[in-house]
Amino acid sequence: MPVATRCRWEEELAGSTFADARLEQRLHRLVGQMDRSLGASLPFACQDWASTKAAYRFFSNERVSEAQILSGHFASTRERVRANKGPILVLQDTTEFTFQRESHDAVGITRTVTTGRDKAGQVRMHTLCGLLMHASLAVTTDGLPLGLAAVKFWSRQKFKGTNALKRKVNPTRVPIEQKESFRWLENLRQSTSLFAAPDRCVHVGDRESDIYELFSLAHDLGTHFIVRSCVDRLAGDGQHTIANEMDEVAVQGLHRIEVRDQRGQLVTASVEIRYRRITVLPPIGKQKRYPPLSLTVLHAREPETPKYRPAIDWRLITDLLVDSPEQAVEKLDWYARRWKIEVFHHILKTGCRAEHARLRTAERLVKLTAVYCILAWRVFWTTMIGRSAPRADPHLAVTDHEIALLDRLVPDLPAGERSLFAYVVKVARLGGYLARSRDPPPGNLVIWRGFARLTDIALGAALAQTSPGCG
Repeated sequence: MPVATRCRWEEELAGSTFADARLEQRLHRLVGQMDRSLGASLPFACQDWASTKAAYRFFSNERVSEAQILSGHFASTRERVRANKGPILVLQDTTEFTFQRESHDAVGITRTVTTGRDKAGQVRMHTLCGLLMHASLAVTTDGLPLGLAAVKFWSRQKFKGTNALKRKVNPTRVPIEQKESFRWLENLRQSTSLFAAPDRCVHVGDRESDIYELFSLAHDLGTHFIVRSCVDRLAGDGQHTIANEMDEVAVQGLHRIEVRDQRGQLVTASVEIRYRRITVLPPIGKQKRYPPLSLTVLHAREPETPKYRPAIDWRLITDLLVDSPEQAVEKLDWYARRWKIEVFHHILKTGCRAEHARLRTAERLVKLTAVYCILAWRVFWTTMIGRSAPRADPHLAVTDHEIALLDRLVPDLPAGERSLFAYVVKVARLGGYLARSRDPPPGNLVIWRGFARLTDIALGAALAQTSPGCG
């Protein structure tokens, strides 16, 4: 069972780096208001014009940055990592936030999409207005999210000439510092520095993170990585590729995993496992700058294509040693944890409804999204800690006052049942969770609904105690 620390949003702000104490106080008040009304608009969360105007001023203040807003949370993540033993998976991924605006000048753009054809048969293109966020989420090998370790925001201003440039310049010869993909290296460096324990960190990324410069940086920092490969790189003496070497490797084990097909049904898939330690070479245009690296290539593939879903075909690259089928399965399970960061992004968009924000500029939207990151992580953590440490102290997630209220509101639990999971279920029941015997554990949606309702009930109880004639 993982070692856990208590999580409240107040503690996530305790290590903030604001030089002005008034700004820090304003942030505490604002996060408290938004926590009580997760997913609602700023006017709804603030309740009156004075508080709403103060929130607008906070997000437009040039002395406030997203780094300062998240600094306290980063510090808390570091403490949770120190409290847990064993490897820490640092999951990296990029997500888009799309906003409905008449003009994208003040916010920026993310990409262009096709929206069908006009009457003349010409393809119609539409430019999406929005922001991009690249985040690093630290989780245990059991899947418990410990918090964010690094976040980068940006938007694009133009696409014109990008494809034409690719026809003239080999992208592999462009320095990584001049590419948008440099964010992968920046987050790896920041999260490794934050935890100050590079050997414990295993950075996990999808095919977009198959970047040789990332492999080299991880080697220089003494940290580790598992990424899904999308490039058949040169290997050995440079006269063949990774795929050529892996074709010579026989199947070394079988592994059964559960997946869902296109019908939503849970099925068991059997994958063949092959692995080999290979000397991987940098791209030809960068061989003078980066050295060859000894890496493990791990393939997990279904021998036949199933009927209702695409066949599993994972090609992973890692610097970690794999000497047995058991170690190969372990690395596959670690990579499979990558979907946790997608769940976090889903909470940001559906629970916090970040894409419904009406702030006018990219700078203000970035600061608001940084606040949402703290609230979304808290919901995610509460959901998962109840599953990872069900017998733990309930004070990890709720206060004494909230425990007393939950005991009165949801009293139908066995006498003496004081576990963390029991109180997570009570919170979820306030959010609409039925808690039937065959129901799965409560999810993020009912958890944040339950906390929002519990906060309102706690406020009403406090008012009842202080108002004359009530009680």
